[in-house]
Amino acid sequence: MTMRGFVAGLVLGFVLLASGSAFAVKPDEMLSDPALEARARSLSAGLRCMVCQNQSIDESDADLARDLRVLVRDRLKAGDSDTQVIDYVVSRYGEFVLLKPRFEWRTALLWGAPVFLLLIGGAFMMRAARRPKAPEMAGLSVDEKARLDAILKRD
Repeated sequence: MTMRGFVAGLVLGFVLLASGSAFAVKPDEMLSDPALEARARSLSAGLRCMVCQNQSIDESDADLARDLRVLVRDRLKAGDSDTQVIDYVVSRYGEFVLLKPRFEWRTALLWGAPVFLLLIGGAFMMRAARRPKAPEMAGLSVDEKARLDAILKRD
């Protein structure tokens, strides 16, 4: 492989990696006010696509994601704050629409479970480290060896 081919392959690889994070926002959805568009992008990056579920609505090409992007922009044009927009979307679609759920009493288990599991794992590791080691097996005494040899020679 030549150096030129290597560099071309490297550039192609970077282009392919960068294309995976492209935004699905269409030009007809964008707001003319750059400040509002930036707020809309920020909000839509934190909202889950209900079809794709592991993508934000900003990254998804699904029709529902497009509808949610338009809804967010409509609410911003109407003068809603970021919190009001998020609250409105959550009231319609539930907490699941948030990629990063809020910390509330209903989500305390979700936020606390990793810490709880780490503490339990640490307790088990400490208990296993403190457990006394099994005694080593002692070798046969001279008398035991002689008796074993006698038993083996009989057969």
